[in-house]
Amino acid sequence: MSPVFAHGRLRLYLLKLLDEAPRHGYEVIRLLEERFQGLYAPSAGTVYPRLAKLEAEGLVTHTTEGGRKVYAITDAGRAELADRSGELADLELEIRESVAELAAEIRADVRGAAGDLRREVRAAASEARRDSGAEEMRRIRQEWKEQARRAKDESRRAREEAQRARRQAKEAQEHARAQAQEEVQRIAKRVQEQVQDHFTRGDWPTGVREGLTELAKEFGEFGKGFGFPRPSGTTPPTAPEPQPEYEPTYTDTPPDFPAGYEPSWAHEESTGNPARDLDRLLDRFRDDIRDTARDHGVTDPQLQDIRRHLSAAAAHVGAALRTPKV
Repeated sequence: MSPVFAHGRLRLYLLKLLDEAPRHGYEVIRLLEERFQGLYAPSAGTVYPRLAKLEAEGLVTHTTEGGRKVYAITDAGRAELADRSGELADLELEIRESVAELAAEIRADVRGAAGDLRREVRAAASEARRDSGAEEMRRIRQEWKEQARRAKDESRRAREEAQRARRQAKEAQEHARAQAQEEVQRIAKRVQEQVQDHFTRGDWPTGVREGLTELAKEFGEFGKGFGFPRPSGTTPPTAPEPQPEYEPTYTDTPPDFPAGYEPSWAHEESTGNPARDLDRLLDRFRDDIRDTARDHGVTDPQLQDIRRHLSAAAAHVGAALRTPKV
């Protein structure tokens, strides 16, 4: 920067900055940095001694604000600035040219450094390719082989897992089907024994009513998913305990009958019209089965077993209706 501020030029430019407005030393340094677009910033050791000398010559004066000296130009300073106006104009032009020259030099330095860096990188890359090209290709081929082997092993394990899952599902389905068949046979035998006892005594309305009640109770329990094992590691969902619809105080209810599942219509009194009472029993029976299926769902295997069970019940009810009236 010596070609710009040589031989009293900085002194003259300080007078110009203070003529614009009173300023403290730090502000003067910041303005000089802005005028040079950040390419030059004088130090405090350069600015403050010159401000002190200008004050000693009576060209500037200072006041103290907030612990800082704020410098302002005097009339004598303005007079010197006016006398050297031509020199000041030349100085402004030189500053602009100096800034442009510094910027050009910096750009050239940056381009040169970048070019050197690119050349060094290319040279290093070329050298690395020559030294390790074959080794890198061997490493890449080995990685490809290892990845292909792992993919093959994963595919084989996936096929084995799928086959094992299919076997387990088939075994579970067969087990569930066998349990369901056994349960249907048990239900049919239980209903047949209970209804047959009433038939032998000639009390066929009670036999029909209790047969339908037993069917509703058994199918209600069956519809909750009997015979389908729960996957290992899981716990059955909790559900509120079923509430009975009445107090089981009837003396003709079998002792092993779960009252919580016995429908409320099991012991309704006859109205004196057996045909109408039978229609009502069938309607209530249908409603109970429909509600249970809606609440718990029904699967195809369950539907097949239920169809056989209903066929057996229909046969028993039909036999009871065809029994000669006593």
